[in-house]
Amino acid sequence: MIAARLSRRADELRAARTPFVVATVVRAQRPTSVHTGDAALVLGDGTIEGFVGGTCAEQSVRLHALRALETGEALLLRILPGDGEAPAAEGAVTVQNPCLSGGSLEIFLEPMLASPRVLVVGETPIASAVARMGAELDLDMVVVAGADVEPAADDLALVVAAHGRDELSALRRGLEAGLPYVGLVASRVRGSAVVAELYAEGLAEERLADLETPAGLDIGARTPEEIALSILARIVAVRRSEQTLSVRVVAPAPAAAHEPATAIDPVCGMAVAAVAQTPHVDHEGRRVYFCCDGCRSTWTRSHVPQ
Repeated sequence: MIAARLSRRADELRAARTPFVVATVVRAQRPTSVHTGDAALVLGDGTIEGFVGGTCAEQSVRLHALRALETGEALLLRILPGDGEAPAAEGAVTVQNPCLSGGSLEIFLEPMLASPRVLVVGETPIASAVARMGAELDLDMVVVAGADVEPAADDLALVVAAHGRDELSALRRGLEAGLPYVGLVASRVRGSAVVAELYAEGLAEERLADLETPAGLDIGARTPEEIALSILARIVAVRRSEQTLSVRVVAPAPAAAHEPATAIDPVCGMAVAAVAQTPHVDHEGRRVYFCCDGCRSTWTRSHVPQ
Protein backbone atom coordinates (compact mmCIF):
# COMPACT_ATOMS: atom_id res chain seq x y z
CA MET A 1 0.00 0.00 0.00
CA ILE A 2 1.28 3.46 -0.87
CA ALA A 3 2.60 5.32 2.18
CA ALA A 4 0.65 8.27 3.57
CA ARG A 5 3.43 10.69 2.60
CA LEU A 6 3.43 9.49 -1.01
CA SER A 7 -0.36 9.51 -1.07
CA ARG A 8 -0.38 13.16 -0.04
CA ARG A 9 2.27 13.92 -2.65
CA ALA A 10 0.20 12.16 -5.31
CA ASP A 11 -2.80 14.30 -4.35
CA GLU A 12 -0.64 17.42 -4.73
CA LEU A 13 0.47 16.34 -8.20
CA ARG A 14 -3.10 15.62 -9.28
CA ALA A 15 -4.25 19.01 -8.01
CA ALA A 16 -1.47 20.65 -10.03
CA ARG A 17 -2.39 18.56 -13.10
CA THR A 18 1.15 17.14 -13.14
CA PRO A 19 1.43 13.71 -14.80
CA PHE A 20 3.26 11.01 -12.87
CA VAL A 21 3.58 7.25 -12.58
CA VAL A 22 2.84 5.15 -9.51
CA ALA A 23 5.39 2.32 -9.32
CA THR A 24 4.36 -0.47 -6.95
CA VAL A 25 6.37 -3.59 -6.12
CA VAL A 26 4.00 -6.54 -6.59
CA ARG A 27 6.61 -9.29 -6.21
CA ALA A 28 10.09 -9.33 -4.71
CA GLN A 29 12.34 -12.39 -4.66
CA ARG A 30 15.26 -12.67 -2.26
CA PRO A 31 17.86 -11.34 -2.07
CA THR A 32 16.44 -7.87 -2.65
CA SER A 33 16.25 -4.65 -0.67
CA VAL A 34 12.56 -3.98 -1.30
CA HIS A 35 9.34 -5.67 -0.26
CA THR A 36 6.00 -6.32 -1.88
CA GLY A 37 3.89 -3.20 -1.50
CA ASP A 38 6.78 -0.72 -1.59
CA ALA A 39 5.97 2.17 -3.90
CA ALA A 40 7.36 5.28 -5.54
CA LEU A 41 6.20 8.13 -7.75
CA VAL A 42 8.05 8.83 -11.01
CA LEU A 43 7.72 12.34 -12.45
CA GLY A 44 8.09 13.42 -16.04
CA ASP A 45 11.66 14.62 -15.55
CA GLY A 46 12.70 11.21 -14.22
CA THR A 47 12.63 12.16 -10.54
CA ILE A 48 11.75 9.18 -8.33
CA GLU A 49 10.11 9.85 -4.97
CA GLY A 50 9.96 6.75 -2.82
CA PHE A 51 11.83 3.44 -3.01
CA VAL A 52 11.26 0.48 -5.32
CA GLY A 53 14.78 -0.94 -5.63
CA GLY A 54 18.47 -0.21 -5.59
CA THR A 55 20.26 2.08 -8.00
CA CYS A 56 20.38 -0.32 -10.94
CA ALA A 57 16.76 -1.45 -10.58
CA GLU A 58 15.80 2.20 -10.22
CA GLN A 59 17.18 2.96 -13.68
CA SER A 60 14.91 0.35 -15.28
CA VAL A 61 11.95 1.73 -13.33
CA ARG A 62 12.78 5.27 -14.46
CA LEU A 63 13.12 4.31 -18.14
CA HIS A 64 9.94 2.25 -18.37
CA ALA A 65 7.91 4.62 -16.19
CA LEU A 66 8.74 7.45 -18.60
CA ARG A 67 7.64 5.23 -21.48
CA ALA A 68 4.38 4.47 -19.68
CA LEU A 69 3.90 8.20 -19.14
CA GLU A 70 4.30 8.80 -22.88
CA THR A 71 1.91 6.04 -23.98
CA GLY A 72 -0.56 6.41 -21.11
CA GLU A 73 -0.67 2.64 -20.73
CA ALA A 74 0.05 0.72 -17.53
CA LEU A 75 2.52 -2.15 -17.65
CA LEU A 76 4.19 -4.77 -15.50
CA LEU A 77 7.96 -4.43 -15.34
CA ARG A 78 9.91 -7.60 -14.55
CA ILE A 79 13.54 -7.08 -13.57
CA LEU A 80 15.69 -10.20 -13.58
CA PRO A 81 19.39 -10.63 -12.75
CA GLY A 82 21.85 -11.40 -15.55
CA ASP A 83 22.15 -10.25 -19.13
CA GLY A 84 21.02 -11.35 -22.56
CA GLU A 85 17.66 -11.25 -24.30
CA ALA A 86 14.48 -11.22 -22.24
CA PRO A 87 11.05 -12.54 -23.30
CA ALA A 88 8.30 -10.06 -24.09
CA ALA A 89 4.59 -10.35 -23.36
CA GLU A 90 1.58 -8.14 -23.94
CA GLY A 91 1.21 -5.67 -21.08
CA ALA A 92 4.56 -6.65 -19.56
CA VAL A 93 8.22 -5.84 -20.13
CA THR A 94 11.05 -8.04 -18.92
CA VAL A 95 14.55 -6.62 -18.54
CA GLN A 96 17.61 -8.54 -17.46
CA ASN A 97 19.81 -6.38 -15.29
CA PRO A 98 23.50 -7.29 -15.25
CA CYS A 99 24.03 -5.28 -12.06
CA LEU A 100 21.63 -7.21 -9.85
CA SER A 101 23.36 -9.57 -7.45
CA GLY A 102 20.35 -11.84 -7.24
CA GLY A 103 16.61 -12.02 -6.81
CA SER A 104 14.06 -10.51 -9.13
CA LEU A 105 11.41 -7.81 -9.01
CA GLU A 106 8.00 -7.26 -10.54
CA ILE A 107 6.83 -3.68 -10.44
CA PHE A 108 3.47 -2.39 -11.68
CA LEU A 109 3.75 0.99 -13.42
CA GLU A 110 0.51 2.95 -13.55
CA PRO A 111 0.54 6.34 -15.30
CA MET A 112 -1.58 9.06 -13.73
CA LEU A 113 -2.48 11.60 -16.38
CA ALA A 114 -4.50 14.73 -15.83
CA SER A 115 -8.00 14.53 -17.25
CA PRO A 116 -8.35 16.78 -20.30
CA ARG A 117 -9.80 20.13 -19.29
CA VAL A 118 -12.88 21.52 -21.00
CA LEU A 119 -13.93 25.12 -20.40
CA VAL A 120 -17.66 25.82 -20.47
CA VAL A 121 -19.00 29.36 -20.72
CA GLY A 122 -22.62 30.11 -19.86
CA GLU A 123 -25.29 29.90 -17.21
CA THR A 124 -27.77 28.11 -19.43
CA PRO A 125 -29.43 24.68 -19.35
CA ILE A 126 -27.18 23.55 -22.22
CA ALA A 127 -24.00 24.70 -20.47
CA SER A 128 -25.12 22.91 -17.29
CA ALA A 129 -25.85 19.71 -19.21
CA VAL A 130 -22.46 19.82 -20.96
CA ALA A 131 -20.64 20.27 -17.65
CA ARG A 132 -22.64 17.57 -15.87
CA MET A 133 -22.42 14.95 -18.61
CA GLY A 134 -18.81 15.70 -19.50
CA ALA A 135 -17.69 14.80 -15.98
CA GLU A 136 -18.96 11.26 -16.65
CA LEU A 137 -16.51 11.00 -19.58
CA ASP A 138 -13.38 11.56 -17.49
CA LEU A 139 -13.20 15.19 -18.59
CA ASP A 140 -12.25 17.99 -16.22
CA MET A 141 -15.19 20.31 -16.75
CA VAL A 142 -14.61 23.92 -15.66
CA VAL A 143 -17.49 26.39 -15.85
CA VAL A 144 -16.25 29.97 -16.20
CA ALA A 145 -17.64 33.37 -17.05
CA GLY A 146 -16.86 34.54 -20.56
CA ALA A 147 -14.75 37.44 -19.32
CA ASP A 148 -12.67 35.06 -17.17
CA VAL A 149 -11.66 32.57 -19.85
CA GLU A 150 -7.92 31.95 -19.69
CA PRO A 151 -7.14 28.84 -21.77
CA ALA A 152 -4.08 26.79 -20.79
CA ALA A 153 -1.79 25.20 -23.35
CA ASP A 154 -3.06 21.70 -22.58
CA ASP A 155 -6.80 22.49 -22.51
CA LEU A 156 -8.85 20.27 -24.79
CA ALA A 157 -11.89 22.37 -25.61
CA LEU A 158 -13.95 25.50 -25.07
CA VAL A 159 -17.72 25.37 -25.33
CA VAL A 160 -19.59 28.68 -25.33
CA ALA A 161 -23.29 28.31 -24.55
CA ALA A 162 -24.02 31.75 -23.14
CA HIS A 163 -26.77 32.94 -25.49
CA GLY A 164 -24.91 36.14 -26.37
CA ARG A 165 -23.31 37.04 -23.02
CA ASP A 166 -19.54 37.60 -23.22
CA GLU A 167 -19.29 35.31 -26.24
CA LEU A 168 -16.85 37.27 -28.38
CA SER A 169 -14.07 37.64 -25.81
CA ALA A 170 -14.31 33.98 -24.78
CA LEU A 171 -14.27 32.72 -28.36
CA ARG A 172 -11.38 34.99 -29.30
CA ARG A 173 -9.26 33.72 -26.42
CA GLY A 174 -10.03 30.09 -27.18
CA LEU A 175 -9.26 30.45 -30.87
CA GLU A 176 -6.09 32.48 -30.33
CA ALA A 177 -4.88 29.84 -27.86
CA GLY A 178 -5.25 27.20 -30.58
CA LEU A 179 -7.41 24.85 -28.52
CA PRO A 180 -8.18 21.58 -30.33
CA TYR A 181 -11.92 22.33 -30.20
CA VAL A 182 -13.87 25.57 -29.88
CA GLY A 183 -17.63 25.41 -30.24
CA LEU A 184 -20.39 28.01 -30.09
CA VAL A 185 -23.96 27.00 -29.28
CA ALA A 186 -26.02 29.12 -31.64
CA SER A 187 -28.24 28.92 -34.67
CA ARG A 188 -26.52 28.93 -38.04
CA VAL A 189 -27.67 32.48 -38.66
CA ARG A 190 -26.44 33.87 -35.34
CA GLY A 191 -23.27 31.78 -35.56
CA SER A 192 -22.45 33.34 -38.92
CA ALA A 193 -23.03 36.79 -37.44
CA VAL A 194 -20.63 36.03 -34.58
CA VAL A 195 -17.99 34.83 -37.03
CA ALA A 196 -18.42 38.06 -39.01
CA GLU A 197 -17.98 40.13 -35.84
CA LEU A 198 -14.80 38.29 -34.89
CA TYR A 199 -13.46 38.79 -38.41
CA ALA A 200 -14.29 42.50 -38.26
CA GLU A 201 -12.34 42.70 -35.00
CA GLY A 202 -9.27 41.37 -36.80
CA LEU A 203 -9.25 37.66 -35.94
CA ALA A 204 -7.42 35.78 -38.70
CA GLU A 205 -9.43 33.62 -41.07
CA GLU A 206 -7.34 30.54 -40.29
CA ARG A 207 -8.30 30.93 -36.62
CA LEU A 208 -11.96 31.44 -37.44
CA ALA A 209 -11.89 28.22 -39.47
CA ASP A 210 -11.39 26.35 -36.18
CA LEU A 211 -14.67 27.60 -34.73
CA GLU A 212 -17.55 25.17 -34.96
CA THR A 213 -21.02 26.68 -34.90
CA PRO A 214 -23.52 25.26 -34.32
CA ALA A 215 -21.42 23.23 -31.87
CA GLY A 216 -21.65 19.46 -31.93
CA LEU A 217 -22.58 16.67 -34.29
CA ASP A 218 -25.79 17.06 -36.27
CA ILE A 219 -27.99 14.43 -34.62
CA GLY A 220 -31.21 16.41 -34.66
CA ALA A 221 -30.78 17.30 -30.99
CA ARG A 222 -33.47 19.41 -29.33
CA THR A 223 -33.28 19.14 -25.55
CA PRO A 224 -30.34 20.53 -23.54
CA GLU A 225 -29.19 16.97 -22.79
CA GLU A 226 -29.36 15.95 -26.44
CA ILE A 227 -27.43 19.04 -27.50
CA ALA A 228 -24.86 18.36 -24.79
CA LEU A 229 -24.54 14.79 -26.06
CA SER A 230 -23.86 16.03 -29.61
CA ILE A 231 -21.18 18.47 -28.35
CA LEU A 232 -19.48 15.92 -26.11
CA ALA A 233 -19.48 13.37 -28.93
CA ARG A 234 -17.55 15.89 -31.02
CA ILE A 235 -15.12 16.54 -28.16
CA VAL A 236 -14.55 12.81 -27.68
CA ALA A 237 -13.77 12.56 -31.40
CA VAL A 238 -11.22 15.36 -31.02
CA ARG A 239 -9.70 13.67 -27.99
CA ARG A 240 -9.48 10.18 -29.43
CA SER A 241 -8.90 10.61 -33.12
CA GLU A 242 -5.95 11.95 -35.13
CA GLN A 243 -8.40 13.22 -37.72
CA THR A 244 -11.19 14.96 -35.88
CA LEU A 245 -14.35 14.56 -37.96
CA SER A 246 -13.91 17.66 -40.11
CA VAL A 247 -12.96 19.99 -37.24
CA ARG A 248 -9.23 19.94 -37.93
CA VAL A 249 -6.52 17.56 -39.01
CA VAL A 250 -3.98 16.61 -36.38
CA ALA A 251 -0.73 15.34 -37.83
CA PRO A 252 0.24 11.98 -36.31
CA ALA A 253 3.14 12.28 -33.92
CA PRO A 254 6.37 10.62 -35.02
CA ALA A 255 7.06 7.27 -33.41
CA ALA A 256 10.01 8.74 -31.56
CA ALA A 257 7.68 11.09 -29.70
CA HIS A 258 6.33 8.09 -27.78
CA GLU A 259 9.76 6.94 -26.66
CA PRO A 260 11.82 8.79 -24.08
CA ALA A 261 15.45 9.29 -25.03
CA THR A 262 17.54 6.28 -24.04
CA ALA A 263 21.23 5.56 -23.70
CA ILE A 264 23.36 2.47 -23.15
CA ASP A 265 25.66 2.23 -20.15
CA PRO A 266 29.07 1.62 -21.81
CA VAL A 267 30.24 -0.49 -18.85
CA CYS A 268 27.43 -2.99 -18.27
CA GLY A 269 25.36 -2.51 -21.44
CA MET A 270 22.16 -1.62 -19.60
CA ALA A 271 19.56 0.65 -21.22
CA VAL A 272 18.86 3.78 -19.17
CA ALA A 273 16.82 6.94 -19.58
CA ALA A 274 18.85 9.83 -20.96
CA VAL A 275 17.64 12.37 -18.40
CA ALA A 276 19.36 14.57 -15.85
CA GLN A 277 18.36 12.25 -13.00
CA THR A 278 20.44 9.39 -14.45
CA PRO A 279 24.13 9.23 -13.42
CA HIS A 280 26.21 10.75 -16.22
CA VAL A 281 29.54 12.29 -17.22
CA ASP A 282 30.16 15.04 -19.76
CA HIS A 283 33.23 14.06 -21.73
CA GLU A 284 34.68 15.49 -24.95
CA GLY A 285 31.50 17.27 -25.94
CA ARG A 286 29.09 14.43 -25.26
CA ARG A 287 27.14 13.13 -22.27
CA VAL A 288 27.65 9.51 -21.24
CA TYR A 289 24.96 7.87 -19.09
CA PHE A 290 25.34 5.05 -16.57
CA CYS A 291 23.09 2.79 -14.54
CA CYS A 292 24.83 3.59 -11.25
CA ASP A 293 27.72 5.45 -9.66
CA GLY A 294 29.81 2.27 -9.73
CA CYS A 295 29.71 2.01 -13.52
CA ARG A 296 30.32 5.74 -13.80
CA SER A 297 33.42 5.48 -11.61
CA THR A 298 34.72 2.49 -13.56
CA TRP A 299 34.34 4.30 -16.88
CA THR A 300 35.73 7.58 -15.56
CA ARG A 301 38.91 5.92 -14.27
CA SER A 302 39.71 4.57 -17.72
CA HIS A 303 38.60 7.55 -19.85
CA VAL A 304 39.17 10.72 -17.87
CA PRO A 305 42.75 11.68 -16.97
CA GLN A 306 43.19 11.99 -13.22
